[in-house]
Amino acid sequence: MKYPSKVKIVDVGPRDGLQNEKAPVPASVKIELVHRLQDAGLTEIEVTSFVSPKWVPQMADAADVMAGITRKPGVRYSVLTPNMKGFEAAVLSKPDEIVVFAAASEAFSQRNINCSIEESIERFRPVAEAARASNIHVRGAISCAVGCPYEGEIAPERVAMVARLLKEIGVQHIGVADTIGVGTPVKVERAMEAALQHYGVDDISGHFHDTYGQALGNTLASLQMGIWQYDTSSAGLGGCPYAKGATGNVATEDVVYMLQGMGIETGIDLDKLIDAGKFISDFLERKPNSRASTALLNKRAG
Repeated sequence: MKYPSKVKIVDVGPRDGLQNEKAPVPASVKIELVHRLQDAGLTEIEVTSFVSPKWVPQMADAADVMAGITRKPGVRYSVLTPNMKGFEAAVLSKPDEIVVFAAASEAFSQRNINCSIEESIERFRPVAEAARASNIHVRGAISCAVGCPYEGEIAPERVAMVARLLKEIGVQHIGVADTIGVGTPVKVERAMEAALQHYGVDDISGHFHDTYGQALGNTLASLQMGIWQYDTSSAGLGGCPYAKGATGNVATEDVVYMLQGMGIETGIDLDKLIDAGKFISDFLERKPNSRASTALLNKRAG
């Protein structure tokens, strides 16, 4: 089996991981997490999102967080911008990349952003055009690419359709996201094959949630297809709002431990990464949601 020789990790912890936290996380803590992640060798960090504070109060300090980061050369700082208003606020903070998201499920799109899939993509068209005119990279995420809390299993054809529509509006890279973590390796392979109809292997990433403990298996299946970019979350931050008590994003530490054990280069210092995850977990007053982190922290203590 030929695996990619290197893998690029996008840590989405500061944004996707923290957005559902009930208690406020101060901007200073978010900034410190970003600094610790870049010091650990992360070169892609999803920092925040420019969304209505009414809907996502945890991200109300987006501009402060972006302004407070000491930027490191070679690191790409991305922000989520769901509409033109978000983009106009975001552009002032000079992001390297903006992220838009569309669902592969019609019901999820309606419940999540109150419009159809096609309407959501039309909403992103001016955002993508404005970003590219400003030399800002545009990444898209396809949520619910294998399963939806309302529709159940999602056909690969839906993923292909959303990938095509995103390509048409100028999105340069897409993430195939198993938002509720129901995917298994074969289902994820089918979703990836659908995305590959419209995007090259270098312009696709995997975004797997670990709700059912399948994220590492799904990562492995994608690696076997040549997919070499993945979204992960420091300390496994981020619950799954559709499955009570379930874990959300796969932990960066677990993915890096697996890749290092396979001899795949990530450029990430696992010890420093574990320290970053412990820092934010200590602030949130809970243990890191990462098996590798738990095992290595216990080993250190011993």
